Amino acid sequence: MSSTGLQGRGVIVTGAGSGIGRAAALKFAAEGAKVLVADLNPDSAEETVKAVKDAGGVAQAVVGDLSDQQVVDQVVATAMEAFGGVDILVNNAGIMDRMSALADTDDAEWQRVIHINLTAPFLLTRAVLPHMLTAGRGSIVFTASEAGLRGSAAGAAYTASKHGIVGLVKNLAVMYRKKGIRANAIAPGPTATSIQVDASPDAHGPAVIGQLIGSNIGRMGTAEEQAAAIVYLASDAAAFVNGAVLPVDDGWAAV
Repeated sequence: MSSTGLQGRGVIVTGAGSGIGRAAALKFAAEGAKVLVADLNPDSAEETVKAVKDAGGVAQAVVGDLSDQQVVDQVVATAMEAFGGVDILVNNAGIMDRMSALADTDDAEWQRVIHINLTAPFLLTRAVLPHMLTAGRGSIVFTASEAGLRGSAAGAAYTASKHGIVGLVKNLAVMYRKKGIRANAIAPGPTATSIQVDASPDAHGPAVIGQLIGSNIGRMGTAEEQAAAIVYLASDAAAFVNGAVLPVDDGWAAV
């Protein structure tokens, strides 16, 4: 039996086709959890499922855009049918903005980032909560960001989306702590993943942010280091941790 209390638990991990999400899926499976891999990319999702199964774990995939309510419903229904419940939800999927300052942020950039980074986690959390409430327990972990703690880590859209995630975490913790449900988040610093930033270095936003980030960040983190923090927050080892936003950033938040 796993000391983390994750043995046999049903877990949904979004953005699990690569990066932090894949590392988290593998780590949950290694602890004995059953993992629903949710991702937009079918090939990447199946690669994660194969990696979990090759290591002796249990996983299956649901592919689609999590800002689509039908996809959200499919993810939850699949997890309920396959695992008999959803004990843990990891809202990890997200995209970067173009580091645009607010005056340079067009409607398309704003809507895309907010939709994927904030609306999709809201929809999936709302869909999972009734099942957790019925079970009388649950743990929800979000991937926030240093941009959820400060204004100098990204553009206007991404910063707003991650501050929104921090607000959701705190509100969930207060609203549902007497129902046996915990909500927490990690706030990653720079991490080696496949997420790309399509920013023009001579634009106002990237020029300002580049100067501020360069002198403050520590080393580059790994997806596995972020995943370890996610699994900790989801596990029984963090049973008294609720409403926390944990920087995983080599001390950047302390600067």
